[in-house]
Amino acid sequence: MSESLAKLQLVIFDWDGTLMDSTGHIVASVQAAAQDLGWPPPPAERVRSVIGLSLDQALARTLPGLSRAEAQAFQTAYRERYLAEDRDEGGLYPGALRVLDRLQGQGIWSAVATGKGRAGLDRVLSELDIEARFVATRCADEARSKPHPQMLEDLLDVTGLEADQALMVGDTSFDLEMAAAIRMPAVAVTGGAHPEARLRECRPLAILPGVSHLDEWLAGQGVFPSRQGQ
Repeated sequence: MSESLAKLQLVIFDWDGTLMDSTGHIVASVQAAAQDLGWPPPPAERVRSVIGLSLDQALARTLPGLSRAEAQAFQTAYRERYLAEDRDEGGLYPGALRVLDRLQGQGIWSAVATGKGRAGLDRVLSELDIEARFVATRCADEARSKPHPQMLEDLLDVTGLEADQALMVGDTSFDLEMAAAIRMPAVAVTGGAHPEARLRECRPLAILPGVSHLDEWLAGQGVFPSRQGQ
């Protein structure tokens, strides 16, 4: 078994761009909110670069120089756009539920550390009926924004585990940086918000094509049996 994962009891997932295919919807909602307020929409790549941060931190980087009133107006417009009835929010990535179920079957907990707000995460967990698959969740309005590791520290406190008993899985450098800050092993997935080159700079244990590859990668690390051996 991989030495880095010898004590693994908890896998902590980012949400947007890792478990849920929502990156495109976030970008579109940000751009539409700016247009609703009569502002030029920020470029898609700039928006993608800040996905994973708390909304206020992301806004400060995406549309710098806003007054407090303008920032509040944008946050309201963004939430309205994101929650619109005609939203195209995407869904869980193919294979995500299989990975969560396999972890549970092996006695390994799953948790979420996300830049979403609590109301947004609770809504989507309820809509997907998957709340019970997670031992705990932590959101951006409950802790300091990524890449500060407070969300991970809070989840470790809730579960009573140490950093070397957990694994962070995310699609942004912010996810990897907060794990590195407390020496928690981490794996990156591509296809989300940040390009592979940016993820590689953070030196995760692995860079996978998507979350659906996590269970077989864990099997290859000896965490649990490969499918061929089951």
